Amino acid sequence: MASDLPREGRGLAPRSIHVICFGNELHGDDGFGPAVHARLAAWPLPAGVRLMRADLAGLAAIGCFEGCAEAIIVDAVAGFGPPGSLHELDAEGFADAAARDEAPAGFHGAGVGGLLRLLPAALDHLPAIRLVGAEAGHIAAFSPGLSAPVADAVDAAATRIRALWS
Repeated sequence: MASDLPREGRGLAPRSIHVICFGNELHGDDGFGPAVHARLAAWPLPAGVRLMRADLAGLAAIGCFEGCAEAIIVDAVAGFGPPGSLHELDAEGFADAAARDEAPAGFHGAGVGGLLRLLPAALDHLPAIRLVGAEAGHIAAFSPGLSAPVADAVDAAATRIRALWS
């Protein structure tokens, strides 16, 4: 017999939140997500919050969105303001904005925006998704370390994310 619960209510812990950090520490400001992950990992997590480091997981990151009511994505962003500026975006707005900067064919190179466009087809339950990102100033292969403005945004992002799960 079918449940009377709405589809999105089945099997989810109350107020379960996944904080999913994307990025590559070896590519300059693209290491913003891993830096925020390290900062958040230093604090105790409340019940129902799961901190995940997705790095460059590609399609494998779909599993990070399963079993939660909310997902907070942490990543470097481009085209939203000056380097180091912090932004909170909804998933749809970010996916649409990212589409103009990503590879149109296939998933390789599609990044978080491509993943967000794929999630509705891949998941039975789509959690509420928001993105917390800092505007990247310098992204270059094999250039470890964040630029000063993005490094300054790490604490502000971690504080903002803690407020979102409170």
